[in-house]
Amino acid sequence: MRIIRAKNYDDMSHKAANIIAAQVTLKPDCVLGLATGSTPIGTYKNLVAAYEAGDLDFSQVKTYNLDEYRGLPGDHDQSYRYFMNVNLFDHVNIDKANTHVPDGLMEDYEAACAAYDAAVAAAGHQDLQLLGIGNNGHIGFNEPCDSFIKGTHCVDLTESTIQANSRLFDSIDDVPRQAYTMGIGTIMAAKSVLVIANGDAKAQAVHDMCFGPIVPTCPASILQLHPNCVVVADEAALALCPAE
Repeated sequence: MRIIRAKNYDDMSHKAANIIAAQVTLKPDCVLGLATGSTPIGTYKNLVAAYEAGDLDFSQVKTYNLDEYRGLPGDHDQSYRYFMNVNLFDHVNIDKANTHVPDGLMEDYEAACAAYDAAVAAAGHQDLQLLGIGNNGHIGFNEPCDSFIKGTHCVDLTESTIQANSRLFDSIDDVPRQAYTMGIGTIMAAKSVLVIANGDAKAQAVHDMCFGPIVPTCPASILQLHPNCVVVADEAALALCPAE
């Protein structure tokens, strides 16, 4: 794993956006795996700014998002489809038909999850997969558990994840208890992985991801086995990691 140190959140966002922009520039029809949550908002703002400046063209890009809350329609203001529209898709020249987010209302979810994995594979897998990391080491919504789950699946969210996400809802009772997420195998199939992290609350998770044992109780630790994984994190998130 290659670690790039950033001074702060803005610097992290700028560096991460530059990596994604380079991928789009080098391969205009690339496949991007995208993430949601508070961490990538600054990265997306930088990408929008680059597009508005005439430096990026998203017209041929295809995207596949990591996850979606179970039970939320795409037009719900806390759904991840809505998040992506508001923070990126509505502001660049991407074809919405080329943007994919798991359907939170899928009825036959096992078939739909398998179809999502098949669609990612048919697209040639992600050229670059963007990831955040949860305080408990989750990536996507792959929560700590006793095994690495390979394919897209429905997961019960842990109490710590529900608590962390409750700030975005009117009440903690409104936070969905389940989500659909790409599995570890789908993430690891990406040609390159970019992990972004900021803040001291992520310091233990970032340390365990980069330097701890590879165990499913820290799902992000599997990324130590990826042949092309870059971590961009600020000083606070890297506080427990070796300086060199």
